[in-house]
Amino acid sequence: MRVARPVVLDPDQKEVLESRARARSAPARSVERARIVLLANAGLQDQQIAAKLKITPEKAARWRNRFLDGGLVALEKDAPRPGRTPTITPAKMQEVIRKTTQETPDNATHWSTRTMARAVGLSEKSVRRIWHKYGLKPHLARTFKVSTDLHFAEKLETIVGLYLNPPEHAIVLCADEKSQIQALDRTQPGLPLKKGRCGTMTHDYKRNGTATLFAALNILDGTVISMCDDRHRHQEWLKFLRVIDEVTPQDQAIHLIADNYATHKHPRVQRWLARHPRFHVHFTPTSSSWLNMVERFFRDLTQKRLRRGVFRDVEELIIAIGDYIDKHNENPKPFVWTAKACDILEKVKRARNALDNR
Repeated sequence: MRVARPVVLDPDQKEVLESRARARSAPARSVERARIVLLANAGLQDQQIAAKLKITPEKAARWRNRFLDGGLVALEKDAPRPGRTPTITPAKMQEVIRKTTQETPDNATHWSTRTMARAVGLSEKSVRRIWHKYGLKPHLARTFKVSTDLHFAEKLETIVGLYLNPPEHAIVLCADEKSQIQALDRTQPGLPLKKGRCGTMTHDYKRNGTATLFAALNILDGTVISMCDDRHRHQEWLKFLRVIDEVTPQDQAIHLIADNYATHKHPRVQRWLARHPRFHVHFTPTSSSWLNMVERFFRDLTQKRLRRGVFRDVEELIIAIGDYIDKHNENPKPFVWTAKACDILEKVKRARNALDNR
């Protein structure tokens, strides 16, 4: 009979293996491997160990040899297994990727897993796995607009510089108007949220008028200066500038970041700014409203208070907006700008090159 290699344990190894063999919550395979090595240390041969533990002699020999070759660590992990041979060839995967990114179906603007599966002769699940592996999501589309402003770089560097390194003894405000906020009332009462069911609201609504919110976000402390009106002409913009002038310390300069809306550049607005030299207005590049951080505040206001709100008249809408801003100003949290101007310019450059090469 063939004699197996002897197993000799030092005290530390034996203590560890005995602890594993007695463990009640350890995986069964870990307990079994420890018992195999302990029995081998006691002088039993592989066939004797197999009979005692009701396993095959090959299994007993395998874990004896792995311990002798790799120690305790070798008992903790299994050898890699080849798995099933892939049935989808790399050429077929490349065909799916090519059709997804370069072609469209005859009767649609984008592929679905079912239409792609029929086109390439695979199952729907296989197509889904390929798309997931390569991060392809043909059912999604995002909007974008690359600015064509000739002075994009200069304006970008100025605004990002104010965000990352604001001047001393000055206030930096991101200002804009959120126009045409509708006071919407639902035609029927919604059902409340409960276990197993989300809240509900009717898809149709009653329009009860609109309001315009003028807001200026202080980038240092996150507070918001606001004013509501029924219109958004240059007259209302001037009124809001006067509000900013009244509520801010007179000894501090004000750097106002605004977009290129015509009312912000009206001659009467320009004359008022000339009479108030502490105001320094910085216009964002065209098609770059994302540079104005007050847009982030408008998004939060819409999601948290307006979208699901029910307002029976404009006054109720204005009160709700005012309450939201008051609560925000009680515990303001400034938005932190992290993107550098050079990184944004590089991204815009890549986008322009991609558009030019289409």
